Amino acid sequence: MGKGKRFFTYLFLSIVSFISIFPFLWMLVSSTNKSVDVTGGRLLPGSYLMENFRKLLETTDLQLSLLNSAKISITTTVLSLLIASLAGYGFEVYRSRSKDIVFNILLLSMMIPFAAMMVPLYRMFARISNVVPVLGIDTMASVILPTMTTAFLIFFFRQSTKMFPKELLEAGRIDGLTEFGIFLRIFLPTMKTTYAAAAIITFMSSWNNYLWPLIVLQTPETKTMPLLISTLGSGYSPDYGMILIAIVIGTIPTALVFFLMQKQFVAGMTGSVK
Repeated sequence: MGKGKRFFTYLFLSIVSFISIFPFLWMLVSSTNKSVDVTGGRLLPGSYLMENFRKLLETTDLQLSLLNSAKISITTTVLSLLIASLAGYGFEVYRSRSKDIVFNILLLSMMIPFAAMMVPLYRMFARISNVVPVLGIDTMASVILPTMTTAFLIFFFRQSTKMFPKELLEAGRIDGLTEFGIFLRIFLPTMKTTYAAAAIITFMSSWNNYLWPLIVLQTPETKTMPLLISTLGSGYSPDYGMILIAIVIGTIPTALVFFLMQKQFVAGMTGSVK
């Protein structure tokens, strides 16, 4: 590659990178300014970061919303990884014609938009509220259970299991391990990168989930971060500086999870098995 061609390649990539990262830079800079400066399009850092943060703490129950989001996201991630990996492992290792039919039906369910399932889901949880209140409307369980696993995650684990060395399964059986013991002691440690990629996808999706929690979480004590931010923006005269500092705080957990597990995420998405 010639020097001129390389220069224009790097120039193009730099421009695209700047365009991609600009909204995040604007969000960080604007969180340090007053609302009037944000609406005026100020692009320089201000001195109102702590003032915006103080108003956010006084106006909202930030700690409770962060805690609610953390509980829902962590629980959903752990349960999703366990259930989806067991299902994906079972579909691939113990293949049969009937299992393939069930798996294809699961894949077809991905074509159904979630908006089409909201009404029957809400009615189901409304009835559960009358029988088992801890699993009904306005509980964390009502958010976790419908999103506990997805057809995509099961598909992801099944595709990753295709590259799992079958010789290890036979070696485990010869050594006298049970099938569940093989899964726990051989499959799970070997597929660490796949679990890392699935954990990032599930955690980010659960943390940013807005539509279903908006419907089933009906009291201030159960609000998550997306609902809290939405509430801040629904006032007659929103304080954009305060809203943006809330968005920055709400973005930090997902950003940390991604950057801390970035290498494992890339390896898991490319199908690496170690």
